[in-house]
Amino acid sequence: MDGLVTAFTRSYAAVVVARFRMLLQYRAAALAGIATQIFWGCIKLMVLGAFYAVAVTTPPMTFTAIVAYVWLGQVLIGLLPWNHDPELQELFTSGGVAYELLRPLDLYWFWFARTLAYRTAPTLLRMVPGIVFAALILPLIGLPEWALPAPASMNHGLMFALSFVVTVMLSCAITILITISMFWLIEARGLSTFMYGVVPVFSGMIVPLPLFPEWMQPFLQWQPFRGLCDVPFRIYSGDIPLTMASQEIALQFAWTTILILFGYGLITRARTRLVVQGG
Repeated sequence: MDGLVTAFTRSYAAVVVARFRMLLQYRAAALAGIATQIFWGCIKLMVLGAFYAVAVTTPPMTFTAIVAYVWLGQVLIGLLPWNHDPELQELFTSGGVAYELLRPLDLYWFWFARTLAYRTAPTLLRMVPGIVFAALILPLIGLPEWALPAPASMNHGLMFALSFVVTVMLSCAITILITISMFWLIEARGLSTFMYGVVPVFSGMIVPLPLFPEWMQPFLQWQPFRGLCDVPFRIYSGDIPLTMASQEIALQFAWTTILILFGYGLITRARTRLVVQGG
C-alpha cells in the first residue's frame, strides 16, 4: 500500500516538475510582465502616499505596512486565480478532454498538479527581479521609504512562509473551479472575465482590505479571496500580530479544503456525463 501511494505521489510530482520546467522557458514574457508590475507598484504607492499625507485620522495600516502590501502584491500577482490554463481550454474546445479521462491518474489531482506549476513558474520568474528592484534598487535611487521592508520579525517571516504555502493551494483550488466549469460552459472566457473583476478587489490587490469602509469589514474578513493577498501580506508586515496569525492561516486552510472538496465533487459529477465537440 505504501508503495502504491509513493508511486502516485511521484506521478503527480513528475507532472508538476515537467510543467514547471516548460513554463520557465518564457523568460522574456516574465521580464516584460515584471516591468509592468513595477510601474503599477510605483503608481499605487504614489496614490496611497498622497492619501496618507492628507489623512485627518489615523489610517488602519501604517505606510510601511502599505509598502510591503503593495510590493508583495506586485511580485506575486501571478498567483491570483483570475484565469485558467489555456492548454486545458484547448482540450475542451477540440474534444481532447476525452483523452484526459483515460489517464491512469485521478483527474482532479492531475489538473491540480498542472495548475500548481501554471501558477508558480511564471510567478517565480517575476518575483526575483521584482524583489531585487523593490528591496535593493529603490533605496539606491533615493526612495528608501518606498522600498520593500524585511518581515516584521523572524517569526512573522516564518508565519508568512506558512501562509504563503496555503495561499498557493487556495489559488490552485479556485483556478481548478474555473477549469471544471468548462465541462458545462465549454468556453470559460466569460467566467474568467468575471473573476478579473472579483479576485483583485476582494483579495485586497487593488486596495488593501483594511482601507475599505467599516461596514464592509465583517464580510471581507470571512470571504475566501482574502486569503490570497490580505492575510499573507499583513502577516509579513506585522499588521496581523503573531497572536492572530495562526487563526488567520487556519481560516485560509479551511477555505482551501472546502473549495478542494467542492471542486472534487463537481469533477466527479461532470465525469458521469460528458459531451465533447462533435457529439
